[in-house]
Amino acid sequence: MERSTRQRHSIRSALADAGRPLLPAEILQAAQAEVPALGLATVYRNLKQLAEAGEIQAVELPGEPSRYELAGHKHHHHFRCNNCNRVFDVHACPGDMQKLAPQGFVVDGHELTLYGVCRDCGTSSVKDT
Repeated sequence: MERSTRQRHSIRSALADAGRPLLPAEILQAAQAEVPALGLATVYRNLKQLAEAGEIQAVELPGEPSRYELAGHKHHHHFRCNNCNRVFDVHACPGDMQKLAPQGFVVDGHELTLYGVCRDCGTSSVKDT
């Protein structure tokens, strides 16, 4: 990978500080605290380079744009808030999915996404009532 730059450092820091998968626009907003002139095209270019280098990984949810998180997480799943659309890591797994597969099929991986309301949105909706 190319040399480390202030832009790349700010993107890595944004992902590390968030502790959850971020959309490129969220990364841009957070990284601009360190590099105010950072643009969205630069974020995308660096995300591509960081992914190719294995430093970050894409989080894909059906029908949604890619989010990104630092690589190196152990097997985990995600929770998407239906209110604010943020995605959070879930560091638990229901385990062996082979029992759910049709007879004679072999499961060699799985992804699980939970949907609901996050703590912040649940708290704000309680205050609104």
